[in-house]
Amino acid sequence: MDTDISPDADAPPTLDPRRWIAFAVVLAAGFMDLLDVTIVNVAAPSIQTDLRAEYSHIEWIIAAYVLAFAAVLITGGRLGDIYGRKRIFLIGMTGFILASAACGLSSDPTMLITSRFVQGAMAGLMVPQILAIIRATFPEHERAKAIAVYSGVGGSASAVGLSLGGLLVQWDVFDLAWRPIFLVNIPVGIAALVAASVVMRDSRSATPPRLDLVGMVLAISAVLLLAYPLTEGRQLDWPAWTFAMMGAAAVVFGLFVAYERRRARTGGSPLIDLELFRSRPFAVGLASWLLFWIGLGGFFLVWTLFMQAGLGWSPMRAGLTAVCFAVGAGTGVGVGVGVLAPRFGRRALIAGGLVNAGGFGLYGGMAAHYGASITSWQMVIPLIIIGIGFGMVVAPTIDLLLGQVPAREAGSASGLLNTGQQLGTALGVALVGVVFFGQLDHDSARGVEAVAPQVRAELGTMGLPQPAQDEILANFLACVQDRSAEVDPTVVPDSCRSGSAPGNAGVTHVLTRAGVEANAVNFANTFEYTLWYGIAILALMCLGFFALPKDARLKQHELDTESTDLTPAGV
Repeated sequence: MDTDISPDADAPPTLDPRRWIAFAVVLAAGFMDLLDVTIVNVAAPSIQTDLRAEYSHIEWIIAAYVLAFAAVLITGGRLGDIYGRKRIFLIGMTGFILASAACGLSSDPTMLITSRFVQGAMAGLMVPQILAIIRATFPEHERAKAIAVYSGVGGSASAVGLSLGGLLVQWDVFDLAWRPIFLVNIPVGIAALVAASVVMRDSRSATPPRLDLVGMVLAISAVLLLAYPLTEGRQLDWPAWTFAMMGAAAVVFGLFVAYERRRARTGGSPLIDLELFRSRPFAVGLASWLLFWIGLGGFFLVWTLFMQAGLGWSPMRAGLTAVCFAVGAGTGVGVGVGVLAPRFGRRALIAGGLVNAGGFGLYGGMAAHYGASITSWQMVIPLIIIGIGFGMVVAPTIDLLLGQVPAREAGSASGLLNTGQQLGTALGVALVGVVFFGQLDHDSARGVEAVAPQVRAELGTMGLPQPAQDEILANFLACVQDRSAEVDPTVVPDSCRSGSAPGNAGVTHVLTRAGVEANAVNFANTFEYTLWYGIAILALMCLGFFALPKDARLKQHELDTESTDLTPAGV
């Protein structure tokens, strides 16, 4: 095994004739990581039904991966610098395969959430090595091409993840329901693992930074102390300890900052270089970047729930509808990077945020207007607009923000930006759960009011007297409200078990159909309400981007060993 221990020279001492084969291997690994971020969203309602999971469990199944990924991301890059990128890549890939198998074999929500934490942590070991391996393997004249291909393939993962997830669940391969979305990683991962062990060269940094395990523990503890009560608080009716945990999160975060400052003074390679925050444009831009992912991370969760749990669409229909977003995102990336950001700088990012917010407004208005009758075709235009705005922001932002720090700090800054992306996604899922499910409970009578005239008319044709109709509708309202308030959507409330007209199959049929429509109306209006929350988040993001210099333009920056996944598909 050849080992390059040069400090990331512009070109390796000798060109590896198998470098493009090795590149294909790391490309497959990066694709698997991005696929697993998106593929779970479209399968979430099926997982929820099969495992009898509560809404908070679904939030954790999505957030666990990105939280663990963010926790290990920077440390994973440093481990590669110290012990060899090939070695850490193989360890991460092996762990990712095993964790994927555990996800696919999970028999309850707790096992799946735990497996997702492990899967995300292994991705945090694996993914940081990819761009470092590219940099150490390719000469300068080939490196830009390799990174462009990697970014392009990564960008396609969002579309593939959404559509493939829907298809795999719909096809019910070997009667495994949602499980193949994780099990598909096993054959792909084993093939990549074998190929990597044969064709990949190892490399490491001649002057690697030291590990900061204490900083990592403090940082992730602060995030978990905030995310846990936000996710679990609603179903527990917000006991005092949830607020105490959120207060403790601020204390632990303060300890983290103090520890990082002390470590920097003693020359100990802090996890986060706090000197980066001396650049006001970078600091405010990072906060805006975090806000962007809070808004978009929450959107992807409620969007999937709206289509499947609200409208009752199949996973395949939801997944194929979601491809419209990916088409818009691809267009936005091309326009943003190729035309707008090089010419208009920060104004391109602000415009992207406004386009995204406009798409949210249009989508929410259409959902509330059409309710249960909305079709996939009616979603095409708002989804494309949202995708275009998304691409205009996500593709050029990292490069513009890296331009606000010295070149020697670009690696630390890019690692921090990617960590912010993952943390923003996790916090977005937790926060949107509070907004969405709280509003769904609060506004549950709206759907009953929408279907009540039709129900009353149908009950009247059955010859039921007015008092009987009133009693049936009152019980129906109680049933809908109790279902909306349930933290476990698989539970049938007592109010729904007691029949208003025992033995009357006609009444049961009418109420069943009306219940489906009322649920769709409630989800549609709650979806609109939640998108206004997303619009507010994007408005704050746009204000933050005004902190960037007026003359900031898109530039290409060289990547060092702590640079990680810079593709736009980590959603």
